[in-house]
Amino acid sequence: MTTATRTDPLSYLGRQLDDLKARGTYFKLRVLEDEQAPVCHFDGREVINLASNNYLGLTTHPKLREAALAATKKYGVGSGAVRTIAGTMSLHMELEEKIAKFKGTEACVVFQSGFTANAGTVSGILGKEDFIISDELNHASIIDGARLSRAKILVFRHKDMAHAEEQLASVKDQPGHKLLITDGVFSMDGDIGPLPALCDLAEEYGAIMMVDDAHASGVLGRNGRGTVDHFKVHGRVDVQVGTLSKAIGALGGYVCGTRDLIEFLYHRGRPFLFSTSHPPSVAATCIAAFDVLQDEPELIDRLWENTNYWKKELGGLGFNIGGQNTPASETPITPIIVGDGRLTMEFSRELFKEGVLGTGIAFPTVPEGKARIRTIMTATHTRAQLDQALETLKKVGKRLGIVT
Repeated sequence: MTTATRTDPLSYLGRQLDDLKARGTYFKLRVLEDEQAPVCHFDGREVINLASNNYLGLTTHPKLREAALAATKKYGVGSGAVRTIAGTMSLHMELEEKIAKFKGTEACVVFQSGFTANAGTVSGILGKEDFIISDELNHASIIDGARLSRAKILVFRHKDMAHAEEQLASVKDQPGHKLLITDGVFSMDGDIGPLPALCDLAEEYGAIMMVDDAHASGVLGRNGRGTVDHFKVHGRVDVQVGTLSKAIGALGGYVCGTRDLIEFLYHRGRPFLFSTSHPPSVAATCIAAFDVLQDEPELIDRLWENTNYWKKELGGLGFNIGGQNTPASETPITPIIVGDGRLTMEFSRELFKEGVLGTGIAFPTVPEGKARIRTIMTATHTRAQLDQALETLKKVGKRLGIVT
């Protein structure tokens, strides 16, 4: 019996990669060779890092390092099981209790990532008879969770409260639960969600109010408590999602709310049910991070000093940093809007050659025609590093015709 030569059934993926190369938006992963720091080495080159979510520099904070090492020595390197079988360690419970107290809620559950926290919660608490009213620029994890829930999805124009109300009104007499959901800080433009107005709408129409505070955790509010604290809407947001992977410096996501919500997610949050729990070193690191937020508020002050300086100087160079047909940034995320995807990726590559890491972001992460370099400030950047990065951006931007 002869066997015919088998053709590759995945060859279509190669053709799609060729299309990305033709568009100029194909990329290769850059490899970090040392600490996640303001100046570090990627692919053998020393660069000023403008691409990290390490807002407060906690990835290398001495107290977090010590906590990770001590937990590893005491508990080992892994938990050995999912939370519901044998993988709930005392450290996991301590972390959840600490976060709930920090956020001023009854309870908290920690997920393996911010993505799974969003996707697992939305898909867990809603079903096909329910409705989700979602900002058009919400994070992909919210979108995927909405799809997995099989609920009916109504999208409103970005931060357009009249349109959000129109969507809510269109289903107010329909049976089923309604979930109104927004990012606290939108990750591509750096603008803040209109939480007070959304809370008003949720209360008027009897909807569940949910916010994803991934980029607000450790950045906005007292000691980094997020947008609920920033806007002082305590008790008006039913589901608060945050991350342990950005300002907190480690890995994971969490959901805060009522005890019933958290107990329900223990039973029905699929990523929680079917993923091994955090290694003890990670849980201990996160506990230490929340202690640092309480004890060292000056880190957040320095983050905002750098952010304000960066926005002023970058805008003064003539770059489009938002507000021109895109939302204006209000946070340490400051996009440099280029528009064309090919030019954006060339800009990113040339910056890297000159010693600045500024990652190019193009379609489908952002809409066609709105490609950008997304820059992010941290508390640990020095003024000299920022000035050097600004000089490099100016030089390369002029060379490519992005600024005059």
